[in-house]
Amino acid sequence: MDFFTSIPTHIDYVGQAKAEKLYRAIITLFSIVGFIWGYIVQQFSQSVYILGAGFVLAAILTLPPWPMYRRNPLNWQNPKNAEEKSSGKKGKK
Repeated sequence: MDFFTSIPTHIDYVGQAKAEKLYRAIITLFSIVGFIWGYIVQQFSQSVYILGAGFVLAAILTLPPWPMYRRNPLNWQNPKNAEEKSSGKKGKK
């Protein structure tokens, strides 16, 4: 069970933008190629198969949190303890 909990499951914001651009490019490219090939052979099913292959490729490349999508992690602030919060609120009004 430790193996499954050690797998990272997050993607940073820059990685999300990269993944979105990549999947849009793949789907667009495969749809254009599929449309042209389907028109040449006069088979709509060929267009659908090519688009399906593009969808599978885009899913494999963009859905898992690959290391290329985790290169810019956010630096979170340390949490304040309860004493600082309560003393800060009383002084401000």
